[in-house]
Amino acid sequence: MVDLYPPTEPYDTGFLDTGDGNRVYYEQLGNPEGKPALNVHGGPGAGAMRRPARSWDPECYRLIRFDQRNCGRSTPHASDPAADMSLNTTQHLIDDMERLREHLGIDRWLLNGASWGSTLLLAYAQQHPERVTQIVVAAITTTRPAETEWLYHGARRFQPEAWDRFRDGVPEDERAALGDDWRNLLAAYSRLMENPDRAVREKAAADWLAWEDAVISGEPNNSPGMYSNREVDDRIAFVRICAHFFGNGAWLEPDQLLRDAHKLAGIPGVLVHGRHDMGGPPDTAWELAKAWPDARLHIIEDSGHAGSDELNQVVRTAIEDFKHL
Repeated sequence: MVDLYPPTEPYDTGFLDTGDGNRVYYEQLGNPEGKPALNVHGGPGAGAMRRPARSWDPECYRLIRFDQRNCGRSTPHASDPAADMSLNTTQHLIDDMERLREHLGIDRWLLNGASWGSTLLLAYAQQHPERVTQIVVAAITTTRPAETEWLYHGARRFQPEAWDRFRDGVPEDERAALGDDWRNLLAAYSRLMENPDRAVREKAAADWLAWEDAVISGEPNNSPGMYSNREVDDRIAFVRICAHFFGNGAWLEPDQLLRDAHKLAGIPGVLVHGRHDMGGPPDTAWELAKAWPDARLHIIEDSGHAGSDELNQVVRTAIEDFKHL
């Protein structure tokens, strides 16, 4: 077993000015002279972890965490209807990561993340493979249409009553136009999240997050309220950003990240995925591992999307193994 390290607080915090009105919050933890590593949070829109780092050796790693555009401590916040979502796309986030790397004077870094974070870091690594030393990801997603369709439509087969409530979050006079196309449902929620009435946005966010919680509710080791247990402004931002990204296919071509996995050649990777992941079934992780010869896949039998002690242990072991490489 890899012991957790003592809690490590940031030694540096700041805001990166993107030049288009956005300011991206970042923080650095550990050893300023250590091996650089970037943690890429999920969601999209969840924000970086606020708790101290304990999985990273503070003597060996220089850990960077950041809040992606319009969430967490970055500004403007997506809970503000004036925040311009057209300036928040996957390419904007990739460019922010590169801008942050240059701002911090880092040549190459290890990438770590989970869920949406895996989509974003894979997209970054395929554009900038020369900047990546290793990759450690859990709950792998590539945000291809089949994955988004499963999460917001296909998974209803396991939670039909919860999905009906999710669908019924759309005003009754709009439901007939939804048909059976999940894209229409996401578009309807995206419109709700742009409504100038805060009460409308709050209710839509609560309905969306109730569905996200329902999807993982039957997983082993699930965390009740994992999605909805956040402050109201953070709930609004999370759902507004999710609907914006997923309704636009994350501005990626279908199967792009699997098709271009060959661009990761030479980058060692550790992929960790729960067998019972209801939010993102393990077939995507399996396909990615087959397309990326330098990656090792670990399927964790007691884990879902919410993770487990064993899944966390495998991730920590990979981080530990890479710290001197």
